[in-house]
Amino acid sequence: MARFRTWVGIALTGALSVTCLSLAGCSSTGGKRAEDARKAAAAQGKAAVNTPRWTFAMITHSGDGDTFWDIVQSGAKQAAVKDNINFLYSHDDEAQQQAQLVDAAVDKKVDGIIVTLAKPDALKAAVARAEKAGIPVITVNSGSEESKAFGALAHIGQDETIAGEAVGDELNKRGKKKALCVLHEQGNVGHEQRCDGVAKTFHGTVQKLYVNGTNMPDVQSAVEAKLQADTSVDAVVTLGAPYADTAVKAKTDAGSKAEVDTFDLNAKVAAELKDGTLGFAVDQQPYLQGYQAVDLLWLYKYNSDVLGGGKPVLTGPQIITKDQAAALADYTERGTR
Repeated sequence: MARFRTWVGIALTGALSVTCLSLAGCSSTGGKRAEDARKAAAAQGKAAVNTPRWTFAMITHSGDGDTFWDIVQSGAKQAAVKDNINFLYSHDDEAQQQAQLVDAAVDKKVDGIIVTLAKPDALKAAVARAEKAGIPVITVNSGSEESKAFGALAHIGQDETIAGEAVGDELNKRGKKKALCVLHEQGNVGHEQRCDGVAKTFHGTVQKLYVNGTNMPDVQSAVEAKLQADTSVDAVVTLGAPYADTAVKAKTDAGSKAEVDTFDLNAKVAAELKDGTLGFAVDQQPYLQGYQAVDLLWLYKYNSDVLGGGKPVLTGPQIITKDQAAALADYTERGTR
């Protein structure tokens, strides 16, 4: 599979500088006007601060075409605009290649690194090299349990075990008895934690099904075959929004009555929640993950601020059902939820 390892830089133009002769000379009205001006500048793609133009690199384990990471990037880019940051993005779904991208960011002498730890053992040395070089690191999305041990400032994302437990509770409420948990990326510790979390709270039985997430036809045929072989499965849980619709197709072809539920949210999932095709989704707010990661690095560089107190900064889980999906329609359609 072709790897996408290019750096993507955002050209941020302009800077807004609001000055005041003295604090005493700044009225509340003037402060409000300054704040309004900063917001307007950010909306127009201009920096809302006049701090140094630092460079931050985000390196993720995303494969090509994964829409989830488009949402993460959207949040990160918006924060980068606001904070006057030169933002670089790269990704590779092979852990060793992802580690090399982290090494490349260190060699570029970036001012901060944001990295996912889906396969933490492969990233440990690269993160340590960044720390040794004096580059602050924030982990995002995956690797909450390893983040602190690796020396990261903070972890921003969803606790995958807790998210899985929330799914188990929701399946109980719906009276389900047997769930199929579809893992689309073998070796991803977060995916294992999700399915294990489901099994921890679900009163029924959970079976894991490993599929090749880079080949949707294979995913569909594997789920279809499983549903045909075991008609007692009454819930299918996918671990990513793009796989939910594929599972629905597999269910239809198999003649199964199982409910399809999923982790993560996008416009397609929201639409299928509203029309009843899907039962529920678990939102971890990827836009917030990207935005908060960039913003927190900026805060650390600017004011030595750190969030979390050594604990993950949680962005989920939030169970989204038919009613909630309708309320989020504007956001999913614009690609920020």
